[in-house]
Amino acid sequence: MTATTQDINRTGTEDVSYRVLQELVFPAKDRLPTQPLYMDTRSDTGTAVPSEDALQGDRQIVVNVASQPAATDSLTILGRRSLRVHARNTVSFATYFNAFPASYWRHNTHLREVVLSVRTSGRGSVTVYSSNARGESVPVSVHEVSGDEQVTEAALPLKAFADGGWYWFDLAAADESLTLLGAQWLGDGAGTTEGSVTLQITTMNKPSYCLTNARLLVEQQENLPQVSEVVIVDQGNQKVVEEPGFREVQDRFDGRLRVIDQANLGGAGGFARGMYEAVKAESTYVLLMDDDVEIEPEAVRRVSVFADYCKRPTLVGGHMIDLLNPTKIHNFGEAMDPYSFQYAPAGDGVETGHDFRRNNLRATPWMHRRVEVDYNAWWMCLIPTQVIREIGLALPVFIKWDDVEYGIRAKAAGYRTVSLPGVAVWHLAWADKDDTISWQAYFHKRNQLVAALLHSPFDRGGEVLARNGVKDLRHVLSMQYFAEEARVLALRDVLAGPEALHELLPQRIRDVRKLMTQHSDAVYEQDLDAYPQVAAPKPVRAKRVSAPHGLKVLTSAATAVARHLAVAPKQQAEEHPQVHLPYQDARWWRLTRYDSALVTASDGTGYTWYKRSPKDARALLAESVRLHAQLALRWPELSRRYRAAMPDITSMAAWEATFREHSETEA
Repeated sequence: MTATTQDINRTGTEDVSYRVLQELVFPAKDRLPTQPLYMDTRSDTGTAVPSEDALQGDRQIVVNVASQPAATDSLTILGRRSLRVHARNTVSFATYFNAFPASYWRHNTHLREVVLSVRTSGRGSVTVYSSNARGESVPVSVHEVSGDEQVTEAALPLKAFADGGWYWFDLAAADESLTLLGAQWLGDGAGTTEGSVTLQITTMNKPSYCLTNARLLVEQQENLPQVSEVVIVDQGNQKVVEEPGFREVQDRFDGRLRVIDQANLGGAGGFARGMYEAVKAESTYVLLMDDDVEIEPEAVRRVSVFADYCKRPTLVGGHMIDLLNPTKIHNFGEAMDPYSFQYAPAGDGVETGHDFRRNNLRATPWMHRRVEVDYNAWWMCLIPTQVIREIGLALPVFIKWDDVEYGIRAKAAGYRTVSLPGVAVWHLAWADKDDTISWQAYFHKRNQLVAALLHSPFDRGGEVLARNGVKDLRHVLSMQYFAEEARVLALRDVLAGPEALHELLPQRIRDVRKLMTQHSDAVYEQDLDAYPQVAAPKPVRAKRVSAPHGLKVLTSAATAVARHLAVAPKQQAEEHPQVHLPYQDARWWRLTRYDSALVTASDGTGYTWYKRSPKDARALLAESVRLHAQLALRWPELSRRYRAAMPDITSMAAWEATFREHSETEA
């Protein structure tokens, strides 16, 4: 059987055309640290935690770059789709990228059987396993293999996977090596057609990332026939087309790689452009991707094939793997709490930051249960253009909440979102960033409130206003006056209504950045010596200050507010920081003890000087209270205005006018 992504006929079966749903792949030579996502050599022992030697570099597995592998190696990766298991060794594909997520196919498609096809050379066995929603696994069948080339097939029903479960297989070599020549999961292709994909990347001054991903795609383009065009929307001043090697890659795409330059309209403006271009090109889907990611090309094919099989048009997205910890699944899906109108990890027991180096798929019960999501982030998300034609393009909100709002909007229109295992990108995790106190503070608040006005089912947004008021208080007590002024500006813009959202796209980012220069708490210096030496008026107690709980929160906050608003800061605190706090210790209940504090940035790259100002604190808190009260009073009227305006501001025509005004060139 030939490995191909095209429709194929399964051996021995007449009048049935099969499509490749998923193909086994292995990491490239420069991505060997990611091997626990692709293969597992611990299956014969059942060990969940690998040895220290394995954690130090997974030395059991090598790429066959030498003429003779070391005798202790358990297997050799021969290429992206083949490997050799050395004599008397076992490898399992109960892994993130190579197990088959049966429950997701059972729940979202009409497919009721999958066929596993494995091509081998040598002597050994192929053992097929299945799991249930509790993570319990059992062997399904065992197939002895031998000879120069043998095709092993197993027809596997999907009936029992309503709530969860996977299929996978293990390879065991006998007293000689066993070579895997390729393996595929196949499905009956009757009634499905291969949809075309416009793959769109929004970029802002990350040309090397874009070129790397474009090169990966062009090298795999024979396996990605559904990608009709790659569109890069470049909104920066470090241009992708000027990156060395770009023209060579573009030529290899044979006219299917296009770069559009436009002014910085944020992620929402870039992704809306991708939606617009896909609709204009009459593609079946648009696949939206961030620029600062590393892709697994096989995932690009899987996401569109899955969408082809879905019962109804479905948004299909990928998970996020931590780029700096490349075996760690940072995000497995998210859901919305409608009352607080805040997103959080979806599913019971779902871990943030699950590391496959320490716990394999067999030893991770929660990952066997199907996880339902409300939206998928746009680091990788495929959207049918039918959905775009019905509900519109992205909301013109520059950055933050554009993907969340779109998922909620699609769900309200009857469209489902699926975050599909085996589909993912490596992306910088946000664990070391705090964008709630950066220039993004404005967009966090404004866009959450806009989304709540559009979609909250509760009177005056449920808890969203109260929670935002508490956040404002915390910012003030933490001496984060820039973040709070940005949030106050967000309130004013929400109250102004939806009519100016397109007009504000390129403007508000400039206004917010200008605000940053007016507050010391928003000015970062990389060198600690740029600040005066820390000089406390008296020694600070060594006892660690813990977070208040229960009623103590109220008393602590009340005391802090009284001191913050009424007590003048010491003059010395204006000239010297009183303390230097690591970012993780800079919480409001600790910062309220000081008149000024030097705080390390969340990513560890610099320092910021917080200075207490009763005048600023009083003005900002008063304005926050006034505007929140006004928003609560006007909520019903504003909600009607935003909902009435949404079809227009997300329309092709509205976005086309914005693109025309802010577009530059096309390459």
